[in-house]
Amino acid sequence: MRVLGVDPGLTRCGLGVVDGRPGRATMVAVGVVRTPGDADPGERLVFLERELDGWLDRFAPEVMAIERVFADVNVSSVMTTAHATAIALLTATKRGIPVVFHTPTEVKAAVTGSGRADKAQVTAMVTRILGLEVAPRPADAADALALAICHSWRGAATARLDNLAALALSERARR
Repeated sequence: MRVLGVDPGLTRCGLGVVDGRPGRATMVAVGVVRTPGDADPGERLVFLERELDGWLDRFAPEVMAIERVFADVNVSSVMTTAHATAIALLTATKRGIPVVFHTPTEVKAAVTGSGRADKAQVTAMVTRILGLEVAPRPADAADALALAICHSWRGAATARLDNLAALALSERARR
């Protein structure tokens, strides 16, 4: 399964593409889209959309995994993150690519074993899981890869269980 992980942000949006299945993952690409803070917000969103479209063209993911927006005290930060999330959701949906959301705690637990891991621990485990010689930088890039790993491991398993449940229901309905 090829997953594009998106750590949404308007100033820095982390992107990471992983080919994976439960217990195994390979990095395909990683990067960060940066937009200038002094530019018009609409122009920044259009730039982000173009960059995401380029990644979707180049890497043809089967699914996009986006970090669920975490509401904290800084409403301004939450709003710009929500705007970037909407752009990612829109670009994938326009192409028929399924989008899934994972919470930060869920992602941390998937890659480190603890939902309370800090950024350094997540980066270290992403580096180890993917067999990278150098840790992905900045943290937005590592977080995007962690999202892709999380979904390729957990999402694939969940999809298989959902398919088995649907099959069992259809078997019961036939009887």
